[in-house]
Amino acid sequence: MVIKKSSYIKGAATYSQCIVSDLPQIAVAGKSNVGKSSFINYLVNDGKLARTSKLPGRTRLINYFLINEGAEEFLLADLPGYGFAKVSDEEKLKWADLLEKYLANEKMLAHVFFLVDIRHEPTRDDVTMYNYMFHNNVPFTIVATKADKISKSQVKNRCRAIASFFKVGEGNVLPVSSTNKTGKEAVLAKMEQILTAHRDILHIDSDNSED
Repeated sequence: MVIKKSSYIKGAATYSQCIVSDLPQIAVAGKSNVGKSSFINYLVNDGKLARTSKLPGRTRLINYFLINEGAEEFLLADLPGYGFAKVSDEEKLKWADLLEKYLANEKMLAHVFFLVDIRHEPTRDDVTMYNYMFHNNVPFTIVATKADKISKSQVKNRCRAIASFFKVGEGNVLPVSSTNKTGKEAVLAKMEQILTAHRDILHIDSDNSED
């Protein structure tokens, strides 16, 4: 697929503020400082769409972006980064509650891109996120960010190790570097596959409801 247009819509601090829409949604999840904003900006060819920061914990809302218009229109939801130590326990609980309610209740959620740092073993918070999605049947693909930080020869080995850790096929781990501009094609191809399948399901459900 080709992303031709993107725009910021709104941020939601609580689940009641989340967008109610008939458009399919693809969410981006990951720990603080894993590179979610850079990943989004790289995908949409706009370095300023999602706010990036060297300080982790910047994304404290669900930020919604409208991608394309017309036949391939969908919402991209940038979820709050988890695992950031330098905030209060109350703030952490607020983020966790927002994340959990969104993942559990958003009927138009088609898929989650689950970002992990390719250089490191997944954190305890990554494991918590994975377990939540797995046990609640939330479809996801793992995106291994910061692939420019290791040698090309290491990329495949690290993806294999991440796949093994999470017990998924190697094809479910996509290495990406927003710095070196690599990996976008695989992510966009996955997006197209996700959205086509989602629309097919909605079409089937619509046909069944008319019977």
